[in-house]
Amino acid sequence: MTTTTPTPTLLHDNDPAYYAGRADAYDDHHTGTTPHELAIRLGYLIDHHPNTPYVLGYADRVLEIHAEHRAITNHDTYWETAA
Repeated sequence: MTTTTPTPTLLHDNDPAYYAGRADAYDDHHTGTTPHELAIRLGYLIDHHPNTPYVLGYADRVLEIHAEHRAITNHDTYWETAA
């Protein structure tokens, strides 16, 4: 008989609110909201939204969007200065 060690679940593990937050940040970004505006909106959510998993999902996606934006900006800047 084999036994498995249960792994601790994260706060957002399989929580629909987490994925709803991610989806809302994704939608907000694709409707023209800039990364800076997303960060401001995230600040309001942190202060006022009662659902922590939702806010964590929104925050995760906002951080990903910022990382994508920095990577694209750095890539474009490199190729503009290298030319």
